[in-house]
Amino acid sequence: MLIRQGPDRDDHVDLRLGCLLAGVAGALNAAAFHAVGFFSANMTGNVSALSDHIALGSFTTGTFFLAIILIFVFGALVSTLLINAGRRRRMHSIYAFSILAEAVLLTLLGCADLWLPAAQRGPALILGLSFLMGLQNALVTRISDTRVRTTHVSGMTTDIGIELAMLLDIALRREPSVDPSPYKSKLRLHLQTVLSFLVGGVIGVAVYHAVGALLLFGTALFLFAIAIEGILSARDMPSTAANI
Repeated sequence: MLIRQGPDRDDHVDLRLGCLLAGVAGALNAAAFHAVGFFSANMTGNVSALSDHIALGSFTTGTFFLAIILIFVFGALVSTLLINAGRRRRMHSIYAFSILAEAVLLTLLGCADLWLPAAQRGPALILGLSFLMGLQNALVTRISDTRVRTTHVSGMTTDIGIELAMLLDIALRREPSVDPSPYKSKLRLHLQTVLSFLVGGVIGVAVYHAVGALLLFGTALFLFAIAIEGILSARDMPSTAANI
């Protein structure tokens, strides 16, 4: 799941990874919004909010939205540099170690959410999660060659509409020479990923409402399990077995 990249991956592996990490992202993003009223991964909404606050002269609040956006970008930057360094060294486990890094940082963020004064808790939670969502989304984008996104659903819901339209035209024989199989595969991937994000969000809000920062520790433990599985799988591979 976290070893092979791009064309060496099959639909089942992409689906499994997409659903697992979309569930994680949905839980964290929805829980953060429930806790403090900001989204950590919705950069479309955050850029729009930034525009609104700039236009109205609310520069203090606008600066916070700008910080969320920049930290998300920084998370993607750090993830890509880490992956590039691992690929240059032919580390088959580099993607798994990236998930491990996310788990460690999420654990530290959970500690911060428990120990920081109440006034600092909200900004730390949103900015920390924004970094982690940028890191995770860049990782999934790289390993799947852009087929999978996990931290937001705008692109996937657009793809669902496109795939449904193509399948409709094929069914009505308006595109008789087009093979429907790739569109069915992508539709299944995107539908299940969006559903995982939704279900993760419902669970995330419910759990955070009940136990607070323990949600972060539980999610980190789940990521640890995914990462360890990938690291152990990489150890069993010969040095030339994976396309990295």
